[in-house]
Amino acid sequence: MAAGLLAVGLALAVGAGGVAGYVAGRDTGSVAAAPVAGVPGDLVGAAARVLPGVVSVRAGNGSGSGFVFDDRGHIVTNHHVVAAGGTVAVVGADGRSLTATVVGSDRANDIAVLRVDASADLPPLALAGPRTARVGESVLAVGSPLGLSGTVTAGIISALDRPVRLGDGARRTAVQTDASINPGNSGGPLVNARGEVIGVNTAIATLEGGGNIGIGFAVPIERARQVATDLIGRG
Repeated sequence: MAAGLLAVGLALAVGAGGVAGYVAGRDTGSVAAAPVAGVPGDLVGAAARVLPGVVSVRAGNGSGSGFVFDDRGHIVTNHHVVAAGGTVAVVGADGRSLTATVVGSDRANDIAVLRVDASADLPPLALAGPRTARVGESVLAVGSPLGLSGTVTAGIISALDRPVRLGDGARRTAVQTDASINPGNSGGPLVNARGEVIGVNTAIATLEGGGNIGIGFAVPIERARQVATDLIGRG
């Protein structure tokens, strides 16, 4: 079966699977990034820069991740994280729970924008420049897999412009990575060693009945930024 087709199922499963994971892991607290043998030191610095701007997202019976997009309280996540509706809240790296509203959502690109009160003063993440990502460069996936907030996993960019089926089923290009992405990571940032967001973690490929096999996909930041900007403009 094509990886793109597998990714479709996981895009939905990541949103739904995060619920059980969050219930099981919600009382464990934040998991700090620790130095790991073989992980470049610059990734340690990148994690420190990024973590304050990453949030956990709770939406109805679903959960996922997101990151602060600007200094006006806008947060980017996945459409499938908030698609079920219901009350939306985000939990910052400092443990604060903030009520959020959905500014807009784009199913085709699996991007949604939330807004919290700007007075919360959440730090926005830096976004990478267009077409600056390179195959083989080190990356971090940051988010709340299985409800474990502040989790960081490391890998590389495995491919660029990988056609996959997301959202409405149409083929769109994605960044492919082997950084571990699991239920609850949806909507979190994929960042480079400079701490710049290069993509929005969206889905994984899987074998039937299996879990993560080291093939994950992220919406390229160029597209995510444009979609988010359009949603904010209309919202």
